[in-house]
Amino acid sequence: MDELSLSLTSGPNGYKVSLKSIDIFGASNYTVEKIKLSENGKPFEATIKIPELRIGARYTSSGVLIILPASGNGTFHANFGDITGKVQGQVSVNRKDGLDYLNVDTLSLDLDVADVRMGVRKVFKNNPILTQAINLFLRENGQEVLKAMSPQLRKKLSTVFQSIANQLLTHIPLKTFLVPRTSV
Repeated sequence: MDELSLSLTSGPNGYKVSLKSIDIFGASNYTVEKIKLSENGKPFEATIKIPELRIGARYTSSGVLIILPASGNGTFHANFGDITGKVQGQVSVNRKDGLDYLNVDTLSLDLDVADVRMGVRKVFKNNPILTQAINLFLRENGQEVLKAMSPQLRKKLSTVFQSIANQLLTHIPLKTFLVPRTSV
């Protein structure tokens, strides 16, 4: 992921953060709990579980956090645990070598994260007071910070999951995992 920008507090000296060189780990370790495939152009729906996502990034910040001027830069890390994702999307069928294969054309992802832990290191000139203040803010407001990150994070993870799904579906013919309905 390239960059994510957040405004965490408002006002003229609002605290703004930009995350760059973002690495996300754990997105491919998921379990599909429920899936509803649809026909005739209707979207499919799925529920997935992700045990943990780990994020590492470089950050720059500006503004006032709590009561301290908190402009600086350093490293950001986050662990998100016990994640439930609601996935929706559109698929199409491609024919190759006489077999039909699914392709995920669009995909959207909405995440519910039970456990949020975030922190920073190497804050501007290794200032211990600033580091503690930022980490206190992140510890006390992790869900709110995640909420601010969610639109951009959701977009990136949707792209990642769409890519993973299409890598798998390219190699598995439709007839392998879809069984025709039989009348009872």
